[in-house]
Amino acid sequence: MSEPAAAVVTALASAVVLGISAVADQRSTKQVQTRRALSPRIIVDLIRQPLWLIAVGANLVGFALQVVALAFGSLALVQPIVACDLMFSVLIGRYVWRRPNATPANMKLMLGGVVATTVGVVGFLAIGQPSGGSTQAPLSILPPLAIGIVVVVGGCLAVAARNRTLQPLALALACGVCYGVAAFLIKLVTFEFGGGPAQVFTNWPIYVFAVIGPAGYILNQNAYQQGTLLAPVQAIISAADPIISVALGIYWLDVRLRGGPLATAGEVVSLLLLTAGIVMTAYHVSPSPPAEE
Repeated sequence: MSEPAAAVVTALASAVVLGISAVADQRSTKQVQTRRALSPRIIVDLIRQPLWLIAVGANLVGFALQVVALAFGSLALVQPIVACDLMFSVLIGRYVWRRPNATPANMKLMLGGVVATTVGVVGFLAIGQPSGGSTQAPLSILPPLAIGIVVVVGGCLAVAARNRTLQPLALALACGVCYGVAAFLIKLVTFEFGGGPAQVFTNWPIYVFAVIGPAGYILNQNAYQQGTLLAPVQAIISAADPIISVALGIYWLDVRLRGGPLATAGEVVSLLLLTAGIVMTAYHVSPSPPAEE
């Protein structure tokens, strides 16, 4: 098997396993007490849930498969395929846990939104093919980065606290922002591995990642727990993660998207499709008590 073929196979396997992980994760959050956003007590509660431990294991396997895929293929090849975990998670969730009160028209609209979101994310990454860019960032970017995180995530938490209907979407957006920033920081940390532990632990990215990574994961659990359906939450997280990381790379690491009129038009259309897909899936958010998808 050629290296590109191996990359495609392992990336696809990663997407499937991550989709399974998302379904198990969301299901397990329904079995524990509801906690306020960013409370680490939800993790303590979830540790006692065997299904959540399976979800964590699947997440680790999916991540390992993604790393293997990246060893065989480029980011531009692997990341769009891994982004299909959104599609797999919703399809698996619909097969395993059906909602008897859902109308066929609503289900078609939701699945259409999931397809549009997935195609938008995959299309943006595949057409844009973001370059590697720099792997070093000065300490001077830390203050604006920290302020941006506090403002955006804080705003999302404020919306979640005030609006029960928008709560799962706001928490999902906060999670996606944290995950996008975490991906940006991982890029900086992996470059420093070459200099050994001393270089890694004497620079700022590892410490910011140690805060933003766990915060994003807790927000992920909060969003799953508050969301009636998996699709809207997963759509926002899956979209925000790569968009935020690419945007930060463009601004601070000299990452470039593929240029030219056709490529630019394709990127714009992909983002519009992504936005439309999120709106379609978000239409199904309900203020009623959570129910399994």
